[in-house]
Amino acid sequence: MKSLFDFIVEPYGQRYNNKIKVGDKSLIINTQVETFKAVNNIAKVIEVPLSYKTVIKKGDLIMIHHNVFRRWFNIKGEEKNSKAYFKDNLYFVQRDQIYLYKRKNKWIAFDDRCFINPLKNDDIVDANLEQHLIGILKYGNSSLEALEINEGDLVGYKPYGEYDFIVDGKRLYCMKSNDIVIKYERQGNETEYNPSWAQSS
Repeated sequence: MKSLFDFIVEPYGQRYNNKIKVGDKSLIINTQVETFKAVNNIAKVIEVPLSYKTVIKKGDLIMIHHNVFRRWFNIKGEEKNSKAYFKDNLYFVQRDQIYLYKRKNKWIAFDDRCFINPLKNDDIVDANLEQHLIGILKYGNSSLEALEINEGDLVGYKPYGEYDFIVDGKRLYCMKSNDIVIKYERQGNETEYNPSWAQSS
């Protein structure tokens, strides 16, 4: 079985991550299949495309768009698989639906994606829990490195380009490299912000 243009993947674990552990009990936090927040977005690569070279290899874990494994109900109330469904427990994933891949137990940003860790807002007058449009680069890429923007740097980014991802229990913002618009000097007192609900995901 070979794919010409898409990756073939299977869910890593269940298709939905809708349970949390509280003590020795498991609680179901979401019973709706349509909501994206409980959809598993980690997949194991079964086949890579034949039409182009990629750093991703068979057997790698990748972080993908939540719609790949997401189910939905049609107008008759019948539960359906996503358009990415292939057969059995296998799905097609396009290149632009991949955000991270794992190598030697470390996540690496794929293509032109990068991930930002938001900062805690210490301003007692401002009710927002995190600082607006500023964060620490957690996973960078070669495009940013060419501009001397490296992992651990303090950066500013454009609004509306970021997507929430939970990566190893931390909520991060995923965006494209060109959404990063400024590099700040670190003061050394920056505190990363991670909401408590993300830590249990």
